[in-house]
Amino acid sequence: MKLVMLGTGHAAVTEIYNTCFGITDERLDAGPYFLVDCGGGNGILTQCKHAGIGLGQIHDIFITHEHADHLLGVVWMIRMIGTMIEKNVYKGDLRIYSHSGLVPAIRTMAELTVSAGVCRNIGGRIKLVPLESGDQHQILGCPVTFFDIESTKARQFGFMMELPDGQKLSCAGDEPYNEKNYDYVKESSWLMHEAFCLYSEADKYKPYEKHHSTVREACEVAERLKIPNLILYHTEEDHGAKRKNCYRAEGKQYYKGNLYVPDDLDVIEL
Repeated sequence: MKLVMLGTGHAAVTEIYNTCFGITDERLDAGPYFLVDCGGGNGILTQCKHAGIGLGQIHDIFITHEHADHLLGVVWMIRMIGTMIEKNVYKGDLRIYSHSGLVPAIRTMAELTVSAGVCRNIGGRIKLVPLESGDQHQILGCPVTFFDIESTKARQFGFMMELPDGQKLSCAGDEPYNEKNYDYVKESSWLMHEAFCLYSEADKYKPYEKHHSTVREACEVAERLKIPNLILYHTEEDHGAKRKNCYRAEGKQYYKGNLYVPDDLDVIEL
C-alpha cells in the first residue's frame, strides 16, 4: 500500500496545497483510492492530475471537518465525478464520509454550486455517509474506524485503518492528539499528526492560539506512544525546500522512530 500526500500545508498557504492525501492498494483492480480531505478548491483536481490519480479511481472520500481548507474541494469532486456518472464513464459509486453534522452542509453546498443534473445522483450513486464516533467501514478492503478527535474548534473526526499486513495507520486530524483517543491510536505502526511549525519558531507562528502543535510536541506524542513511524503535515510553508531538514533536525531530538516530513506529491510506502 502507498500514501500519496496531495497537499501538506495549513489553511493560509499559497505555494503548496492544503493538507489532503490519498491511500491506495496497488494490488487491487483499477488501483482505487481512499481520499482524505480535498483542500480548499479546485486545486484538488490539479494535485490528483500531477499525482497520476484518475478521478475514476476515487470511490471513497473522507472529510474530516468543516474548515474551508479541508472541505471546499469536495464540491469539485462531486461536480467532476458526477459529470462522469452522467456520461456513463464512471464505474461504481462514490462514497463521501463525514461526521453526521456535516452531511447536510455538503449536500447544500453541492446543490447551490453544481448543476441539478449532477446533484440528482446524490443519494444514488453519490452517497453521503454520516459517521458517529466508533463507526467502522470497509475501505480498500480494510477496516477503517472513525473517531471524534474531541476538537475545541469544530467537530472533527480522525480514523484508524487496519492495513492488510497487520499494521495500523492512525490519522489524528489537524489538532493535537487527544488522550481520549488512546484506544484508537494505541499500537499504531503509523501516526499522521499535524505540526504547524518548529517549536523554536512558536513565537513567530503562534500555533497554540490556533490549537495546533509544533514539531517537538508531535514527536513527543509519537515517542510516548511508541509509534515507529510518524508523518508530519499541516505545516507552514516559509522554509520551502529546507523544511524537511529543519523539521527532521528538531524532531529527532524528541523522537527515535522514522520521521517523515513529506512535500506535496511525495509518496510514502506503508
